[in-house]
Amino acid sequence: MIRLTLLLLCLALPAHAQEVVRAFGPENALTRLVLRTTTDVDILAPTVEEFLAAHPGLAIVYEQWGSNALYQRSSDECATGESGADIVISSAVHQMIRLVNDRCAASWQSSFSTGLPDTLRWRDEIWGVTREPAVMVYNRSLVPPDQVPRTRFDLLDLLRPEDSRYAGRIATYEISQSGLGYLFAYMDSQEATTFGALMEAFARSGAVATCCSAEIIDGVQRGDYLIAYNILGSYAVTEALRDPTLGIVAPRDYTLVLSRALIFPGSRVRPEAGAFLDFLLSPAGQLSLAANNLAISADNPAINTEADAPDSARRLIPLAPALLVAMDRATSERFLSDWRKTFAQ
Repeated sequence: MIRLTLLLLCLALPAHAQEVVRAFGPENALTRLVLRTTTDVDILAPTVEEFLAAHPGLAIVYEQWGSNALYQRSSDECATGESGADIVISSAVHQMIRLVNDRCAASWQSSFSTGLPDTLRWRDEIWGVTREPAVMVYNRSLVPPDQVPRTRFDLLDLLRPEDSRYAGRIATYEISQSGLGYLFAYMDSQEATTFGALMEAFARSGAVATCCSAEIIDGVQRGDYLIAYNILGSYAVTEALRDPTLGIVAPRDYTLVLSRALIFPGSRVRPEAGAFLDFLLSPAGQLSLAANNLAISADNPAINTEADAPDSARRLIPLAPALLVAMDRATSERFLSDWRKTFAQ
C-alpha cells in the first residue's frame, strides 16, 4: 500500500487548521474518504491500514486536529451545510454530543452499530469506538514506590506538606486548550468528593496546567514533572511500553473511562464511511484498536496492576444528552473561571 505523508508543524498553522495530514491507500484510488480526528495518527494508522487492506481502490485522507479546533470547524461547516469530512472521531465526546444535538450528524444503522449498549450510542448518530482510562502517570526513577499515589486521596497527601517535594511538579491538562482535559475535569467535579480539595491543593502547591498528552508525558519522562493527573491512558501506555521509567496508575477510588466518539457529519453517510465504523466495531476492528492501546484492558502490562482500579471503580463516560450540560455556556464559563483562578495562584 502506498502511503503519502504530509507532516505540518502545529505551531506554523492557524488555530483552526489540522495539525497533521496523512494519506493512506493507493494514489490512484477511485474513492477517497476524509477522516478528521483528535487521535494521534501513529496510534490509529495500523487500524486504518488494516481496514483499507480489505477495501482495494479506497483511500483515506487522515487529518489530525486539536479537539477544540475540530469542534469549531465541524460546527462552522454544519452551519453552512457543507462538510469537508466524511468521518469525525474525537476524544472530547461532550463536543460531539453537542454536534449531534445541533443536527450536525447523519444516521447509520447496522448490526454492529445497533448492537452497542445505550451508553455508547445515541440516536443512531454517535457511537463509542474505544475504551481508554484516565490515569495518573509518574516517573519511576524519581517517585519512590511507597509514594506512588494509588488514589486521589494519596495525591492529596503528597501535596499536603508545605515543603512537599511535589510542589510545582504535578501536571495536568490546561482545560481551556484541551477539550478532553475539560471533559475529564468536568466529570471529576460531578463524580469526586475530592475535586474541591484537589483544586485547592493544586493552587497551593503550584501545579502546572499545560497542553497536550504528549507534552505532559514527555515532561514526566524528563523529570520536569514527577506526576501527571488525568492523562489519557492510550497515549500513556503506548509510551510506557517504550520507556520503562514511565509508571501508570488507574486510581482505585474511581477511574474515568472514555470511549472516543464517531459521527458522520452532514446529512448522509457514504457507504464506505459506514463500512469504516462497522469495521471499528467488529471483533477484528476491536482487536486492532486493542493492539494499538485504544481498547485497554485491566491486565495491560504497562499499567501498575497493584494500583489498578477494580472493575467496580470504573466509571464509563456515557454518550448521552447529560453531557450537554458541560457545553452550556454559563456552566463552562464558570467552570473555566474557577480553573483559571486555581492555576493563576
